[in-house]
Amino acid sequence: MNLLMIAHGTRDPAGARVTEAVAAQVRERLPAGEAALAYADVRGPTIAEALRELPGPAAAVPMFLAAGYHVRVDVPAQIRACGRSDVLVGQAFGPDPALVEVAAERLVAAGYRPGDAVVLAVAGSSDPAAVADSAQAARRLGLLLGRPVALATIAAGGPRVPEVVAALRAGGARRVAIASWLLAPGLFQQRLDACGADVVGAPIGTHSAVADLVVARHRAAGEPRVRPA
Repeated sequence: MNLLMIAHGTRDPAGARVTEAVAAQVRERLPAGEAALAYADVRGPTIAEALRELPGPAAAVPMFLAAGYHVRVDVPAQIRACGRSDVLVGQAFGPDPALVEVAAERLVAAGYRPGDAVVLAVAGSSDPAAVADSAQAARRLGLLLGRPVALATIAAGGPRVPEVVAALRAGGARRVAIASWLLAPGLFQQRLDACGADVVGAPIGTHSAVADLVVARHRAAGEPRVRPA
């Protein structure tokens, strides 16, 4: 079965380079079949453009850290609009434990110290499924670090990252560390870097766990969560 990797998309060239590097890692891991990369928004190739070049049957893997609007509504709708009945939509990344471990590694590499107040910064969504995924990621990060982890959003939902950082400082935190729950650099990561925290972890990026997870989702796509009509 061929593979369609679907990322959100960013106008930041550095973010696009990271996504394309992950796609290259995935292609190296695939034992057979073709693999294409598409973006759900902002930049191309679009899902329709990628599917025109990708023969079926194929499995689409949404490379999203929460199962919000894009995963549940937008991506299946774009695939349906292509008239392809041979494309299955597999499971998104969600709060996968392997990626939570990477977020913890990035935080430690950025200078996290035991005793720091910790915030997991997510893009944010009003979608209940995405909110639940983000909360699960924060709980898993807290278990890894052995301390409570506050959850904050960058662009949607709430509370926002600067508000949470300020509240932790007002509550007596001497240092605040932000774990980035983002896949690639871009505007959202720039906002984190400027939020006033003492430590800001890098995005998950090109860590091998990302490509490994894409391959795992591709293999599991025989029983997808969503099947376009």
